[in-house]
Amino acid sequence: MNSSLPRLRLSVLDQSVAVAGRGQDEAIRQTLSLAQHAESLGYDRFWVSEHHSHPSIVGTAPEVLMAAIAARTHRIRLGSAGVMLPHYAPLKVAEQFRVLDALAPGRIDLGVGRAPGSDGRTAQLLNPDRYASENFPQHVMELQAWVTGQPLPPSHPGHNVFAYPLSDTSPDVWMLGSSDYGAQLAAHLGLPYAFAWFITDGQGADHALRLYRETFRPSERLAQPKATVCIWALAADTEEEAWRLFESRARWRMDRNLGRIGPMLPPEQALRDYSVSEQLALAEMKEKAFVGTAAVVAAKLNQLAERLQVQEMVVITWTHDPQAQRHSYELLAQAFALTP
Repeated sequence: MNSSLPRLRLSVLDQSVAVAGRGQDEAIRQTLSLAQHAESLGYDRFWVSEHHSHPSIVGTAPEVLMAAIAARTHRIRLGSAGVMLPHYAPLKVAEQFRVLDALAPGRIDLGVGRAPGSDGRTAQLLNPDRYASENFPQHVMELQAWVTGQPLPPSHPGHNVFAYPLSDTSPDVWMLGSSDYGAQLAAHLGLPYAFAWFITDGQGADHALRLYRETFRPSERLAQPKATVCIWALAADTEEEAWRLFESRARWRMDRNLGRIGPMLPPEQALRDYSVSEQLALAEMKEKAFVGTAAVVAAKLNQLAERLQVQEMVVITWTHDPQAQRHSYELLAQAFALTP
């Protein structure tokens, strides 16, 4: 990596993934344990996601999970990646995150996204307004005002309405995205931006980040563009072990492409007869994957960080065995010399 660039910082995104043979409630408790472990290893942030009616990803309420993590940690920043804003009233989201900031002052990231995090029918049950996503930019601006304690203009229905409790600190609002839309909106509003590389396998990342930087407008909270990417990565003691663990994720991806979504299988049960087209897709997936020993994964992450000109990456890791997941984060912490 170019020595003139700052040392790459690492953070964690966890989705509370359901695994075969264990209860979904255990996945939530594993997320709590992983957050404490990430703090002890020196990771900068710990983000949790929001999905609904998803048999694989059971983290449905990031604000609740963040409160539990806040009570068990002291330093690490905590965030949502993200709150799917079209489902909710911005005022209520602001209130929830103002409370979180009171529990963990100066440690809260409020990542927001426009995607439903669910299927269309579930999204409509969460919010019957089919056109809610069209108001996303307006709702983000309202959320910003209420989160930071800034008054809305007299012409706005929310004028003189505040999200309490107010304090000396407030959450940082992040824009999450996997396309140009989020990058442009983040730039227009002067927000930090996180690109979901793990969703697109990197497709569109270079363009979105370039667009974000070129069109960025400074805001009161952010004078310069601030971007990160969320990467799926897995490290193990040996290449062989890393790719063995990867079989669980590979099987999940191949099944998902066929509309079969369920808990992640252990590696020894993950292998099946793949069709020719699946074999080609799997080969491409492995070629792009950030999988291997810590040295191999770290080299790939550093190379990508230099290409994208980012100083932080958020790592997401799925394994059937929670100990393998913890060990992967340990190995990467060592490789990047993270300081607890």
